[in-house]
Amino acid sequence: MKSVSFRTYRPGDEALIVELWNQCAVCDPVTPLRFRNLVLLDANFDPAGVRLAFDGERLVGCVYAVRRLLPMAGNDLDPDNGWIPFFFVDSAYERQGIGSALLREAEAFLREAGRKQLFFSAYAPNYIVPGIDAAAYPKGDAFLRRNGFSTRYTAVAMDRSLVGYVVPEEVRELKRQRIAEGYRFRTASDANLADLLRFAGERFNPDWARAIREGLLSGQPIDRIKLALHGDAIVGFCLNGAYEGVPERFGPFGVDPDRRGLGLGKILLHEALASMKAQSLHGAWFLWTGEQSPAGHLYKQAGFRITRSFDIMSKPIA
Repeated sequence: MKSVSFRTYRPGDEALIVELWNQCAVCDPVTPLRFRNLVLLDANFDPAGVRLAFDGERLVGCVYAVRRLLPMAGNDLDPDNGWIPFFFVDSAYERQGIGSALLREAEAFLREAGRKQLFFSAYAPNYIVPGIDAAAYPKGDAFLRRNGFSTRYTAVAMDRSLVGYVVPEEVRELKRQRIAEGYRFRTASDANLADLLRFAGERFNPDWARAIREGLLSGQPIDRIKLALHGDAIVGFCLNGAYEGVPERFGPFGVDPDRRGLGLGKILLHEALASMKAQSLHGAWFLWTGEQSPAGHLYKQAGFRITRSFDIMSKPIA
């Protein structure tokens, strides 16, 4: 490591970072456009959080640390937390202490900002993956554990082919029953937006409201949003295309916890899948759910299969 130097991001480093990223994170490549949108244009981006290692002019390692500068909602800046959304080291320079040195610099950056807990990755709004995929990146998993990270919980990604998909008759019958009980299922309109954003942000997660808002602002059709209502009250919703404008990507998806057990989520999910099929999409996928959660069981019943598993990890840095 004698010839390796360290510094933070400078304008013009983007192409080098993307090139090395795609050499190392082969299961999760990015384009320059995605890097711009997810990193450079992130409201929380700070060039000092991008720690780089060079051998001469050659970029050989990168660790990105971020802390919240803009509240997700209200004035909450998650003052105790920092995140590492991605890291990688050139395979020709592994086992030389470069990654650990970069990580120490990233931790110092966050510690100086008052952060006490460091996560990989679990960063909203612009996570690349929820956590470490140990099957895809066993060396990355070992690196994190060797440097003091431990698993907090596990998330799974799931996919479903829409080739040959039809709405099951049992779901059609369930929908008829719920309609007879006063529930309504419809696509969203402008008149629903204020209530939907409040429902998603307050009953679930501010990031979900953000995803809906930014998806529509970027031109996503409002008819991709499916609603369940009782009277005039929204009690559930789901959509596709909200994240990065990818129409096959499903979510967010939520049903009022007080009305679970009625099959509203099952109806909404199949409403969305039928709509996605009508959009000529060949599949539906998402990155993050709990395998044993109610949503995880619902997805499996609807024909989704697990395609990846991610460990969300953390370590104390105070």
